[in-house]
Amino acid sequence: MAYQAQREEIEHKKFIDYKDTEYLRQFMNPHAKMLSKRRTGIPADKQRAIALAIKRARYMALLPYLSA
Repeated sequence: MAYQAQREEIEHKKFIDYKDTEYLRQFMNPHAKMLSKRRTGIPADKQRAIALAIKRARYMALLPYLSA
């Protein structure tokens, strides 16, 4: 999960890549669901970009749709 110390890194990251799965896993819970903007505490535009990157990574089979 993304906490206060990591929020600064998130806001300064210019491009969110769907191939960076370790970064995207910070925004998913153990059941492979995306965390809400309220839970992560990041701006709405970054949240939308992260959601799109997670969806693309799932389509490319880099991230799971659900966790068993």
